[in-house]
Parts: sequence; structure tokens; C-alpha cells
Amino acid sequence: MMNCDVCKIREATVHLTEVINSKVTKLHLCEHCAKDKSEEMQSHFGLTDLISGLMDIGPQVASDDLGEQTTLKCQACGMTYGDFQNTSKLGCGNCYETFKDRLSDLLTKIHGSDRHIGKMPFKGKTVVEEQEKLKQLKSELNDLIRGEQFEKAAITRDRIKDLEDKLLKK
Repeated sequence: MMNCDVCKIREATVHLTEVINSKVTKLHLCEHCAKDKSEEMQSHFGLTDLISGLMDIGPQVASDDLGEQTTLKCQACGMTYGDFQNTSKLGCGNCYETFKDRLSDLLTKIHGSDRHIGKMPFKGKTVVEEQEKLKQLKSELNDLIRGEQFEKAAITRDRIKDLEDKLLKK
């Protein structure tokens, strides 16, 4: 058991590595001190600052971009893209569709993808992977049939059948 580096009382459950000016510092914190550290970091570097940096907004924004920021508006709630840049919050669910082109790039920068799959139990992950494999095999089957490679198509068809049976049992 390792005690918290800050309070020295509670057990450290959060382990952070901080790099400031090329100096590496390792912190072992309890849940309470980690929450305080998180709030401290939020006050120094808020979510709005992070998202603004990722959106490349600020004085360097081109004047035609500025026009779009104020004219591109959600029909449901009236929020402009400029409003989103200032608050880092969308007004409603329709904003996602209205600002889709801009949000796609931003989400890719933040998450590595603009599509949310979500967390799932290990079993669920396997099912999703098997469903993707099934799609791939069906596409492969169509290509083989078009290419008149019927022996390979029969093998692929059997693999599809086996995988479908396996998925039905889950």
C-alpha cells in the first residue's frame, strides 16, 4: 500500500506523471487529493481553452471563417458556431447536425475518430468484431461471385454461415 504524496494519510489510488518544462514528476494521490488536483488543473487550463486550442480559434481566424461562425446557426436553438467556440457547449441535439462538418474534424482531433462506439463489456466487443468480420466476408463473397470464383465463394459462404450461427447463439 502506498500513501498519498499530498496528504500522506489515505491510500494512493491515482498515479499521475506530470511533465513541466521537461521535468518529470510522478504523483501518487488518493481520490480526494486527485479531485483537488483535477480542479486546480481545470482552473489553469479549462475545457474551453483546450477545445479552443484544438479548433484553432483566436486572432489567426480568417475573416471569411468569422462570417461563418456568426451566420451558421442551429435552427432549433439559435446557437451559432461562434457561440459554441466561446462556451465549448452545444445548445441542443440538432447542433450536432448543424455543425457536423466542423465538429467532425474537432472530434477526430480529440478522440481519434468522429464516431462514438462507447464502452462495452469484453463479450460485447467480441460480438461487434464478429459482426464486422461478417460484413467483410459478405463483401468478399459478392466479389468472388462477380469474379466467377465459385469454389472460393462456396468456402466463404460456409464461413459466413458458421459465423452467423455462432452470433445467433450469443
